[in-house]
Amino acid sequence: MSAHFKTGLPILSRLNTLVLYLAGVGLVVMTAVVAWQVFCRYVLNDSPSWTEPGAVILMSWFIFLGAAVGVRENNHMGFDVLLYVLPPAAKRWLRMISDIVILAFGIGMIWYGGSLISLTAATTMPALGISGAWDYVPIVGGGILITLFALERVVARALGAPVDEALDEMAPTEIAVELENIEDVRKDAARLNTPGKAKGE
Repeated sequence: MSAHFKTGLPILSRLNTLVLYLAGVGLVVMTAVVAWQVFCRYVLNDSPSWTEPGAVILMSWFIFLGAAVGVRENNHMGFDVLLYVLPPAAKRWLRMISDIVILAFGIGMIWYGGSLISLTAATTMPALGISGAWDYVPIVGGGILITLFALERVVARALGAPVDEALDEMAPTEIAVELENIEDVRKDAARLNTPGKAKGE
């Protein structure tokens, strides 16, 4: 789903936005940690031991949070060829099956991630001094969000909300970026087609 999708729960829309910003902050912080590690290694000749495992944990968080946002906003790449030729009723069932598979995947992340947490809870990460379970907490966190977002769409569709109509209005993921920049493309094309402007004159 995207900004065009209005049938979802407002609280999950706000949660989705919060998660998106948290993933962005995580990416920025991880970049800063890696930059500090490089600076310490090559300039100070004294690389901190916490930077690498810390960066990996941060990367895990923003990857799984970003994956959950992608589920809710329908931004994951997919094979949509059938959707272009099927009638609306068939599209509805195909998307429902897809959402149920995503829901099951999210539940699997929670289940197996929880198992990994329980197995590593008694261990300690030497460089950070925290439980080894923190390596796997992002899996459970992402799984919970993916489950919530997929369940939202399954329930909304089952209740007759216009989920598929909203999805049909969205541009396919592979051309969404190009459409966002369509005005820049048109300006460039106009400039190239204007006499005396083709070479930046």
